[in-house]
Amino acid sequence: MVDGERIDGAWCHIWRRYRPGGEYYLDDLIVFADGAITCGERTDLAGLEKMLATGRLAVTDPGTPPLSDEPPKWASRHGEPLTPEGFLLEVADRIEALNERPTAGQRCWAAIRHFQQEPAESNRALLRAAYLAVPPHLRIYVLGDMDRQDRPLRILLTNIGEVVDGDGPVVTAEMHQDVLDYFSRGDQGVRSEQERRAVQHADDPSEPGRPALISRETVYPQGWPEQPGLFMLRNDFPAQIVFAGESYASVLHGYWALSTADAFDRSRIRDAASGREAHDLGGRATHRSDWPDVRLAVMAELLRAKFTQHPRSSFPPGTPGSATPASRTHRSGEMSPTVGDETGWGGCSS
Repeated sequence: MVDGERIDGAWCHIWRRYRPGGEYYLDDLIVFADGAITCGERTDLAGLEKMLATGRLAVTDPGTPPLSDEPPKWASRHGEPLTPEGFLLEVADRIEALNERPTAGQRCWAAIRHFQQEPAESNRALLRAAYLAVPPHLRIYVLGDMDRQDRPLRILLTNIGEVVDGDGPVVTAEMHQDVLDYFSRGDQGVRSEQERRAVQHADDPSEPGRPALISRETVYPQGWPEQPGLFMLRNDFPAQIVFAGESYASVLHGYWALSTADAFDRSRIRDAASGREAHDLGGRATHRSDWPDVRLAVMAELLRAKFTQHPRSSFPPGTPGSATPASRTHRSGEMSPTVGDETGWGGCSS
């Protein structure tokens, strides 16, 4: 807290030594949204640069032997080595992210979109500058593609007739077009996912609420397990229920069938082959006008029907309607250890 205001931050590990010529120890470096940086003492980006330059801090273990000869750059699956200069760029980027400003990676994606709309040479130059502004050791992750990594960009930013990375293929006009097609396919994939999510959350309220329980979905391609488990709590679990004179194969069948304004849609959803199909059909159907007002009550009644119309022994210990309480529960809001994201940074605040 600074003057009563919460300042968000992020932390990562760094190598630090306490005196010149001394041994290095692993320590926490913490970066805050206001630009403050702490690692044994409070500093800023300029101070961090000086600490790295003088050897008080190191971005990698100085005692680690150098890596063996790397394969040619084009064939390599590794990013550029982490350097003090690259780390400073990453820290500056983390400060931008903490302030909800565009990061170097996001600015690179904006340049990609601009080039897609107008593939002029001037826009390719802007894209090259945006790509080179990404910390070198993080460039292979900028497209989020585990297979091709950042190779599409490296191809696109290489002039026709020149060799990619100095040891890769000679770029052709067809290769440039293939990269543009690659980005177009990605855009279509994003649109398809957005449409899928719109169907999946078709009746969600406009303002998100705080869930009392988060249940992680697991897919069972070979069918539901024979041994009872918490998966039986899921609304798509095939527990036949009778509600308001109709029979439904699962809670999800009943919920989405009752959401519709059309009797034909209601029958299709009720007879769907699976809860997932019922959800998909219901998300695409026209909903009754009062559904936002009654949906919670309908779900409550369907769940009550599920756990009262089935024997207690049908559910694992600790679930509603079972005979014995569970020995351990996890409640939302309990403290849990902070874990880092995919970049190796964890969240914190002051």
